[in-house]
Amino acid sequence: MARLALLSTSDKTGLVDFARILVEEFQFDLISSGGTAVTLKEAGLPVTKVSDYTGFPEILGGRVKTLHPRIHGGILARKDLPEDIKDLETHQIRPIDLVVVNLYPFEQTIAKPNVTLAEAVEQIDIGGPAMIRAAAKNFAHLTVLSNPDQYKNYVEELRQNGEPSFDFRKACALAAFRHTSTYDLAISNYLATDDSFFNISGKQLQPLRYGENPHQPAAWYQTGTVATGWTAATKLQGKELSYNNLVDLEAARRIIAEFSDTPAAAILKHTNPCGVALGNTLAQAYEKAFNADAVSAFGGIVALNQPIDAATATALTKTFLECIVAPSCEPEAQEILAAKSNLRVLTLADLKTGPKQTVKVIAGGLLVQNSDDAEENTSEWQVVTEKQPTPEELAELLFAWKVCKHVKSNAIVVTKDNTTLGVGAGQMNRVGSVKIALEEAGEKAQNAFLASDGFFPFDDSVRTAAAAGIKAIVQPGGSLRDKDSIAAANELGIVMVLTGIRHFLH
Repeated sequence: MARLALLSTSDKTGLVDFARILVEEFQFDLISSGGTAVTLKEAGLPVTKVSDYTGFPEILGGRVKTLHPRIHGGILARKDLPEDIKDLETHQIRPIDLVVVNLYPFEQTIAKPNVTLAEAVEQIDIGGPAMIRAAAKNFAHLTVLSNPDQYKNYVEELRQNGEPSFDFRKACALAAFRHTSTYDLAISNYLATDDSFFNISGKQLQPLRYGENPHQPAAWYQTGTVATGWTAATKLQGKELSYNNLVDLEAARRIIAEFSDTPAAAILKHTNPCGVALGNTLAQAYEKAFNADAVSAFGGIVALNQPIDAATATALTKTFLECIVAPSCEPEAQEILAAKSNLRVLTLADLKTGPKQTVKVIAGGLLVQNSDDAEENTSEWQVVTEKQPTPEELAELLFAWKVCKHVKSNAIVVTKDNTTLGVGAGQMNRVGSVKIALEEAGEKAQNAFLASDGFFPFDDSVRTAAAAGIKAIVQPGGSLRDKDSIAAANELGIVMVLTGIRHFLH
């Protein structure tokens, strides 16, 4: 008796060619449902519709097609168990040797703008997961293929061995269970209205050479089946991305996402910005960011909020950089950057959209929080000093505040002319970060602006900043000693603005 294959796919990539090989080279009989049967018939392949095979029509608008004993009996039968074979014979059920099923495009559907709940619900596959799970459970006796990428290997197994090996069938079963698990997870996350459960899964995109250090194995995983974020980026040139590259690129994306209207450039090292600037042109923004700390920029990660043009590309090739990311890259600019063959150049059209939540793994569990992506609103800030900021000074404070938000705490940022002059990151006391930022700014700190991610517990930071020439400070406030810092600012004739929002970054 010819072998029997059940084909029912949403993703029909490579399906016709694969089915033709099954029929013409290996004499499979085909049964299929709905649109898959139509596709195969239009290609001139002999196929029996599921409804004809079961003797029961599709009902409920196609919601019930394959949920039938002749289908699931054929899938779940154990060919080495006499009782199972007897049941098949009694009910005239053929054993199924191959199940080729992938699922309704639920994630693609919910990714569409303005999709309704009813539309999403109709893309929840029932028969597909049931067949996949049944076939995966019975992998000792048949093969389940849940991804078009598996077709080629299945054919090779048949050609080399006459039938798929046990190890191949087991690997396909594992892939199938992972497929249905990811599918169910997407549905669960979509329908969830509370945070009593947090689910996450990912499919490995590629192994990485190593993690943060050479002795740490690492890999890159994609969450969901729809490419978003860095999985949707295009690498135009350069070496393979490393673990540290990807971590730094995400930190760079978060900073550059703060700036949309004005050309902006951010240069990072070890997730901290060493230079961020706005300019009249993208090339000017990059030059200002680079000159903010040219020493630290060496070997850095660059994020740009506008397409790379020839002038910016020329400037980018003047120093050693690890990675560059921008929304796009003009052809002339791409030719210029190609001279640096090892330089990783990526384009990511959507640099603004990031994860809604951040996750950290701790022993025995996960820590989950909403991302710190709230829009800054200066109308909600409170000027607490006698000296008031001008609109221009308030805009500069906003720039400094946006950058400070993305510096490891304790964080201090000194800026002028929408350019960072000094960054104090990750110190164990705030005045230490103040001193580092001011020392880096040097004489340029005169009439500059200072942002602090957390409140000042004492007035020493205010006095240190004023002594260096700082004219205005922005900080969240909230200390029991706020009055001391405010009094010092009034005494020294500088502006102080409280945002009411803290931006720790650990």
